[in-house]
Amino acid sequence: MHIHDLITDSAALANLCARLADSPFVAVDTEFMRENSYWPELCLIQIADENEAAAIDPMAPGIDLKPLLDLLTTNEDVLKVFHAGGQDIEIVHNLTGKTPHPLFDTQIAAMALGQGEQIGYSNLVDAWLGVALDKGARFTDWSRRPLDKRQIDYAIADVTHLVKIFPRMLEKLKKTGRGEWLDQEMERIADPFNYENPPELAWQRIRIASRKPEVLGRLKALAAWREREAQTKNLPRGRIAKDETIADLAGNPPRQQADLARVRGLSASWAGNDIGRRMMEAIAAAAPMPASELPAREDRKPGLGKEGALVADLLKLLLKIRAKEINVAPRLLGRSDDLEALAAGQREGLSILEGWRCDQFGRDALDLVEGRLAFAVVNGKLKMTRTEGENA
Repeated sequence: MHIHDLITDSAALANLCARLADSPFVAVDTEFMRENSYWPELCLIQIADENEAAAIDPMAPGIDLKPLLDLLTTNEDVLKVFHAGGQDIEIVHNLTGKTPHPLFDTQIAAMALGQGEQIGYSNLVDAWLGVALDKGARFTDWSRRPLDKRQIDYAIADVTHLVKIFPRMLEKLKKTGRGEWLDQEMERIADPFNYENPPELAWQRIRIASRKPEVLGRLKALAAWREREAQTKNLPRGRIAKDETIADLAGNPPRQQADLARVRGLSASWAGNDIGRRMMEAIAAAAPMPASELPAREDRKPGLGKEGALVADLLKLLLKIRAKEINVAPRLLGRSDDLEALAAGQREGLSILEGWRCDQFGRDALDLVEGRLAFAVVNGKLKMTRTEGENA
């Protein structure tokens, strides 16, 4: 494989992308910094196919990233391979409003091959290639220039190894018949909605005990205000105000701006500055949350009382048993929310009752809930048995 020097000019990047456009797949990774910003700062992009690999400097003066972004988001003939690619995909979405497509995430694929729920990249490389990665550049400040050879080599290794792993992983998925299991998961992580941060929905990330419409209305208004402030200033949300401060203000709103000087977690200067004024305006404009937006009570899931909770626990046990039997990560097979909904009586719209999940787990889960399947201890081991009525 040919490893290019660091690409810092538009012509070299365009030529690289023209060649990669004829490849069946490319491996992609990014290096970025986001500790001090709302938007991740893209510092390096690594890409490779089976013939060549390169690191691209997006911070190089005048470089035009359009050929690369077009390759990632509009070329449907090239599969884009990531490992735990959520943040890489988010960066592409921030730049283009689109996500890479089609895509393949090796961390998710590893779940279907019994390698755990969140296998790290170094463990993946060790498991598939027997290579121990050099971790010496893990804590590099990727925004600083110049980057030295060791840093660039470290970054490029993230895609050169992935190029070797992907075909082997794909072959094993084909042999086990599990490739189609992943289609829905890959489409899910490629959904652009996952990478949007509409301020109006920011309140849903904040924990608060109250369900009073007026409190939740203020929470929604304050969270949206904070999100816009963070986006405008390009600062982490917590630098504007922490979640607990937002929740406290929603439940105990100050009467006037001067009261902000006594709010824990806010600077006393907010009592008289513009950001404090904007916060007070957000509180004043808040309307009670309509009933249609109120979050569901955890203890009011349909039919999930004490008995339902016990059934949900049995379903989780069945999930562990079945996942072990077929050697896949439990989280790929079924999620807790679906199990609780099934225990509560829901039958529609559950992923565990659709497609391959139904075949591998959901049908037995339904039988357990409806009394056609039971646990038994045979020779000291936990087994699943059909009830007499089912066998009759």
